[in-house]
Order: sequence, then structure tokens, then C-alpha cells
Amino acid sequence: MPIIAVGVNHKTAPVEIREKISFSQGSLQEAYVKLLANPVVQGSVIISTCNRTEIYAHVLEVEAGFDAAINLLKQKSGVKPALIKKYTYFLTGKKTVQHLFRVTAGLDSMLLGEKQIQGQVKEAYQSAQKHKATDKVINTLFMQAIAAGKRARTETGIDRHAVSISYAAVELAKQFYGSLNGKSIMVIGAGKMSELAVKHLLANGISGVIVSNRSYERASCLARQFKGQAVKFDELYMHMGSADIVISCTAASHFVVHTEKVQQVLAANPGKRIMMIDIAVPRDIEPGVGALPGVTLYDIDDLQNVVDSNKMKREQSAVFAEAIIEEQVEQFLDWLDSQFVIPTVTALKRRGEKIKEKELKRAFNRLGDLTNHDRKVIGSLANSIINQLLHTPIKQLKEYALTEKGPVYTDAINKLFCLEETGQEATEPDSFDEIQLNRI
Repeated sequence: MPIIAVGVNHKTAPVEIREKISFSQGSLQEAYVKLLANPVVQGSVIISTCNRTEIYAHVLEVEAGFDAAINLLKQKSGVKPALIKKYTYFLTGKKTVQHLFRVTAGLDSMLLGEKQIQGQVKEAYQSAQKHKATDKVINTLFMQAIAAGKRARTETGIDRHAVSISYAAVELAKQFYGSLNGKSIMVIGAGKMSELAVKHLLANGISGVIVSNRSYERASCLARQFKGQAVKFDELYMHMGSADIVISCTAASHFVVHTEKVQQVLAANPGKRIMMIDIAVPRDIEPGVGALPGVTLYDIDDLQNVVDSNKMKREQSAVFAEAIIEEQVEQFLDWLDSQFVIPTVTALKRRGEKIKEKELKRAFNRLGDLTNHDRKVIGSLANSIINQLLHTPIKQLKEYALTEKGPVYTDAINKLFCLEETGQEATEPDSFDEIQLNRI
């Protein structure tokens, strides 16, 4: 039975379409009920983020599965099927597996190698499990996708290189001080860029935050958010001496941090080292500040150079990540291909067990009184004969399952042993581990 994916993302659909067909956590239960009410769908996971909505499903028939997914998106959004199809991609088989594994590794994201998507895929899978929407194949698919994404990040470091201006500031600060634990920061300006920089710095060990802004109210608001201290704009030099890092990002059209004033701060704090980062355009900090002893100054161009360099590093890491993903995809497909032989293997084992039990019963009746020891010896002999007889054909059948001859040999075994006439139901398929495919 095939695996399919139907979805839209930031590359195929504008935001006005993506937002209409996205699913909130509250709407997922109803969505799964509707989707699984269709007998063609055996199991499913819905991934819905700001940049993508994707429905993965294990189905009995591809086209019917596509129709079930499109109908769900139509009911959710009210958008006509023709318009949905205009922006939607339809994937089957290996392409579905490759796409999910690449998504989980961050290789299909707007920001190459982003970390957040791995957690979003995991949360989507756990939500589908909670709603009892998954089956054996979907469970294995998503567990392997999450493991593959983790392996790609661990082995390539694709997500370790800062590719945003605010995080590049953090990277420069870590390079400058080695460790940010116990360091304090002064932020001049209370806009979004300043807020992001503070968030990243706090996550990396910064312990003190001072915020200064022309609007003291906005400075106070940002300071409260980070449990820091707000200072009036005309008093910022009074507090600059207590900061190890100064980040300035205001909307001023002129310099707001002057060389002479900073020189006075340094004079009042002998031996002081200050790292200054000017994110503003036009610049906030006079270039002469960077020439002062004890001051290291970076501007927006320095930060952009870090970002550009790190983007190149991510692209290089992505090449290795793609190779890892392809290896993991092939392992999963090998497992999936092997599943069609499991009913035959199970039926063959049951057939052997049935023959053994029948012949043991006949032999015990003919032999008359036997000790328990005699019965165990004879039973052990029968078990050994059946197991050795079936071992080779079962082993060969599992190996052939991974080749194009798999269906031919499976059909031959069914006919040779009359397994299709036994009416015996197969048990649950082997797990990914049981066929000795490595899980990461």
C-alpha cells in the first residue's frame, strides 16, 4: 500500500492560500475524524506551520488518497478544489519519503537548516498519535524521519551557523569573550531587532540587561520583559560603564553614541573592555569609538559578512546532509518493501506449526505410554526439523523482498505450500528493528 503526501508550502502558495488551509491544534481532531472516515486512508499525520500544510497518509490506492486529502482541505478552507490543486504538490512513494525526511532536516525550509521544523514535525506526529490517526507504516515513517533529521544536524552541524543579523551579534560576542556567562548588555533602542538580540544573548548566558531609549516607556516595557533595568536616554553614559556589550539599533538619522562621551566612560572605568555592535542604518555609533583603547566596534556590514559566511557554511553542510537523508530514505524503503512478504512468512510458519502438532499427536497416540522426558525429546526433535526446514526459505524470501523478484518468489511460496488456501490471517508486520535495519 502506497504512502502519499499532499501539501502547500512557502515555495508553492502565497500566504493568503496557506493561511486558509492551515490547521490549528483545536481543528486537528475533527480533521483526522473526517480523513480516517474514508476507508482508503489507513493512517495519517498532518503537519501545519506558518510556511506549510502537508497531509501524509498511508492509503490503499493513490488517486483515492489524493482525493481524500483534497476534500479535507476544501472542507477546511472553503477554497475550490481547482484552486487548491493549483498551489498543491502531490507526492507518492519514494518522493514522499524523501520530502518528509528533507523537511525534518530543515533542507526544505526558508532558512536552510532551521531547528524549529524538527520539533514541529515531532509535535505533529505526537498529535496524530494522540488522535489515534497513525498506523504501523506511518509510525515507522515519522520515527525514522525524526531520527534522520537529528542525525543530519548532529553529523553536519548545519544549524550551528548564525544566519540572522541578531544572532550574528551573539556569535561575535561569544567569539570576543569566549563565554557570555555573567556578562551584562546595554541595549540602545527598543525595537524588534534589539529585542531579538537580547533574547539570543540571554539564551547564551547574559545575566544583566540595561535598556535605554528616547521613549522611556518603551525602554521600561522591554526591560520588564527581560527582568532588566530601564534608563533614561540622557543618562545612558552614566550606566554604560557597567555593561560588557553595547548594542545600538535606533531609528535616529544621526549618531547617538559619541567618541568623546565613551572616552569619558572608559576613563572612569580603568581597564574596562567594551564590545559595541551597531546594527542601525544610518549608523548610531561614531566610527571613532572603535579606535578607543578597550573598545571593539562592529557595524552592520561586519554582521552581514558573518551571516553571508555562515550561509555558505550551511550550504556546504547541506550537501552532506542530503547524502545522510538519502541513506536513511533507502533504509526505510527497504523496510517498506519487505512488508508484503510478512503475511507469507507468518502463514508458512503457521503451516509448519500445524503440521508439527498434527504429527506429534499421531505419534504420541501410536507410542502409547511415554514419560514427560520422552515427550519433550520427541517434541524438541519435531521443532528442530520444522525450524531447520523453514529457516532457509524464510531467510531467502526476506532477502528477495528487497529486489524486483520479491513478488515472484512470494507468489511461488504461496502456491507451493498452498498458503493462499489456508485462510490464516497474518500477524502485525515486523518492526523496523526486526529486519535488522539500523535506526539512528
